[in-house]
Formats: sequence, structure tokens, C-alpha cells
Amino acid sequence: MSEKKEKLVSASTVRQHCTAEDCWVVVDGKVWDISSFLPEHPGGAEVILTHAGCDATSTYNSIHAPALLFNTLGPSKLIGHIDTTTISSIPADEWIKPPPSKSAELLLSEKPPLETLISSHDFETVASKTLSAKAWAFYSSAATDCVTHRANKEYFDRIWFRPRVLRNMAGPVNMRTTILEERKCRGKQEDVDMPDVSMSAPFFCAPAAMARLVHDSGEMGIAKGCAEKGVVQCISTNASFPASEICGTVSPDHPFLFQLYVNKDRSATSKLLKSFPKSIKAILVTVDAATPGKREADERVRSDESLMTPMSGARAVNDKKGGALGRIMGNYIDPGLNWEDLKWLRKETRLPIVVKGVMSVEDAVMCAETGVEGVVISNHGGRNLDTSPPSLRVLLQLHLTRPDVFGKLDVYLDGGIRRGTDVLKALCLGAKAVGIGRPFLYNLNYGSEGVAHLIDILKDELEVAMKLIGITDLSQAGPQYLDLGESIRGLISLTSENPPDRRTREGKIGVKHRFREKRSEKNGRSN
Repeated sequence: MSEKKEKLVSASTVRQHCTAEDCWVVVDGKVWDISSFLPEHPGGAEVILTHAGCDATSTYNSIHAPALLFNTLGPSKLIGHIDTTTISSIPADEWIKPPPSKSAELLLSEKPPLETLISSHDFETVASKTLSAKAWAFYSSAATDCVTHRANKEYFDRIWFRPRVLRNMAGPVNMRTTILEERKCRGKQEDVDMPDVSMSAPFFCAPAAMARLVHDSGEMGIAKGCAEKGVVQCISTNASFPASEICGTVSPDHPFLFQLYVNKDRSATSKLLKSFPKSIKAILVTVDAATPGKREADERVRSDESLMTPMSGARAVNDKKGGALGRIMGNYIDPGLNWEDLKWLRKETRLPIVVKGVMSVEDAVMCAETGVEGVVISNHGGRNLDTSPPSLRVLLQLHLTRPDVFGKLDVYLDGGIRRGTDVLKALCLGAKAVGIGRPFLYNLNYGSEGVAHLIDILKDELEVAMKLIGITDLSQAGPQYLDLGESIRGLISLTSENPPDRRTREGKIGVKHRFREKRSEKNGRSN
């Protein structure tokens, strides 16, 4: 392999290998034989043949991660390095084939200056006008009628603050927090390395697929912006780059989380887990994706079939149902995932395990009993099951019915968070930290600078909210600062010991209303 790397290949030699049967290309100064790969290319052989016998660096790098070529072809297909002294003998327009031109809507000059954006809503507005049609459809879409997607945001507006005054807010505000602490979580688990992840603010960048649809820097741009501000990023299994490349863009001391889709081929998942750099501090295993939701806006816009994610190997295609990336690129996910598989996962990694996608009190309790280190209350951003409850509603149910769970594991929440006030309300109900998804993708529209700018905005909003309710440290946050009257009216919980069965009277009796109107309680009446 070292001999092939050192071998110099002339430009004229490369030009001779320009057919479907004998196809060489140059990428980042390396000469590759991709003849055998042509029939397998997800975007079709034609796009590669356009660059046969040429320098395809610009086109390749505009779509793929740098390491993908080596990981896909292997060292045996590396012919050598291009002899740069011979390039001048080839006409420039024949040697370098530029990538397809971007539409004017993607030009940075069409966006307002970054400093004029002062909220997450501003980033969303700009993204709706400047992202490609497919990128906007993929990220903004939600399941069917988008009821849950809207409810995620609207439910925060149903909970009011109860501000306290005259508390001397002249001093600094401390919004730092630590997650996955050994003394709180499963420190008793001898086979788990608890990392004590320190965060400058109680929110993290939630996982999202293929961030390169928004900006060429993709997840690496998010990593740089988050690292600059001390915020943790959770990397998706369907990221545009391998985890090692994303983590490698910042200091090795900066922590990351990893969102895991368990592959039908368990050996593929095992291999992926073993490939993680040391900066990955925990696994967020997604459990609410037994089948993809129907995202109609995403289906209506055709996918670029050259898209492929390096860690999952998923490839974009279009079929008679449409071109939804979430549906098509999730075919590798194991729909048979169950509670027993958490034991298997525990044997595969010493990293803490956080179960992502919990949407009921009963499942949160089971997670605590199973011994995982955390749960993320999440409905997948409203992208899977429409009319599933908003995440904040489930957090409220857990807080009211099983507060003991918060002492057994870390409870996180994502879905609908757009403001610092949203973050604070979740913390007052017991969440250790919250995940923020779409806003981080929309701010990536401005590269890593946009990521850092949104973090500053959210921190400022959180600080203002903390001071105005009368606290200076996150440890002081609690339900006493919330008016829950409107939000809990009519809220009920079903006991798992006696689930309702429409076929029997006994089942109906087993449905217990946990919350009653005060007047009913006073008069001794039951709902």
C-alpha cells in the first residue's frame, strides 16, 4: 500500500482511462480506479463517467465525505498520486470538471447579514427562503398532518411562569450543568464508564441526518460552532461524515454524544460502536423508529440519488411513493428492536446508554428498572407518529406521577424548543438538559458562525428568563416557578398494572384518572 501511495501517475496516463470498462478519476491528488464501482454507484454511472480520466475533486467534495472513497474502494484501488508537473499538458477545461452549479437561492449574498438575526425563528425564516427545495422539505417536514409537530411548540405556551421578585438579581447567572454523572446515574454499574459531561448551558444539539444538505461543512460545521461555545453535539448515525472526522475537527477534549440506529445486521452496529473516538461519551439509542413516518412534504420532492451516509451505508433513491429521505434511507434500521436488545447493547459498549424516543410514563419507568443511564422524552420531532403527545406533556406526566424516576437516571427532552423560556420550563419540570434539532440545522445555513450565533441567542434568552423568575443557578429551578393549572386540567394517566380493555368492564375500571378537579376532591367525587 505504501508503494502505491508514493507512485506518481502522469495526467496523460490518467486521461487514457476514461471508459466505463476502464475508469480512473483523481480526487484530492490521488488517482483511483473506480471501474468496478461504476455499476454500484447510487447516483448512476453517468455522473462518474462525466469525470472519467479527469480531476473530479470539486464534484466529489461537494457531495461526499473525504474518507468515503477510501472506505468504499479500499487501498487496492488506489493507483497512486497525480504528478502535478504533468497537469499543464492537458487543457484546463478537459482536466478539471466543475461540480453542477448551485442555484442562486443558495448564495450567501442572498441571505441577510448574520448579525441581523436575533432569534431561532429568524434562522427558520431565512432557511425557508434559501435552502434547496429538498433540504427544506426534509428538515421542516413532519408526519402526515403535522399535528404533533405543531403541538410540540404550542404546549410550551400552555405553561405559565410564576415569577418571584425582590431577590437581588445583580450577580451573575450560572447556567452550567453536568450530565451523566457517576454519582447520580448508574454509577453502580461496573461495566459502564460514566463520563461526567460538563456543558456551558443545559441544551445540546440534537441528532439530525445529512447536515451537508444545508452547508458543505455539515456536521463538522456544527461541531466547530458547538465546541466554540461549550455545547455538546449529538451525532446521527445518518450523518454526512463519519464520527471520527466530525470529532476530529475540534479539540479531543470536547465531548460528543452519538445517536444510534440499531442495524438489522448486528455485526454492522458492533463494528460502528468499536469505531468511535474517545470523545464520544454516550450512546443515545433511538427506539421510536420501528417504521418511518409518512412525511408528505419530503415525499413530494425527489431525492438526489448520489446521496449516501458513510456510517450507515444508506443510499437515497426515488420510488413510486416519492423521494422521502427519512423513509428510504432508514431501511437498515431493525424494526424488531426490543427490551432484551438493551442487554445486548450493554455488552457491546462501556459507554452510558440513553434510550431516545420514550413517550409514556410506563416506558420511562421500565427504562429506570432496566438500568440505562438516561431517557430522552421525544416524539422524533413529530416526524414519525402524528398525534402522539407533545414531549413536554409526557415530561409533565412523569413529573406528576413518577417523580422517583428523576433520581434514578437522567431525563432529557427534545421537540418544540425554540426559546430560552422553553428550555427553562423543561428544567423546572425535572429535565436535566434538552435537545434542540431543527434550529441547529437552520443556523448551519451560515456555517459554524451561525451555530455559535444561535447558541449565544439561546443563552441570552435563558439568562433573562432565569433572572425574571428569580433564580441565578439552574439548581434552583423547580415546579414552584410554574403555573401548571391549565396544562394539567384533564390530564390522565393509565396504570400499567391494569391496562384498559374495551372488551371487558374490568378493563374500563382499571383506567384510573390521576388528576381531579379540586372541587371534585373537596366534595369527595371521583372523575
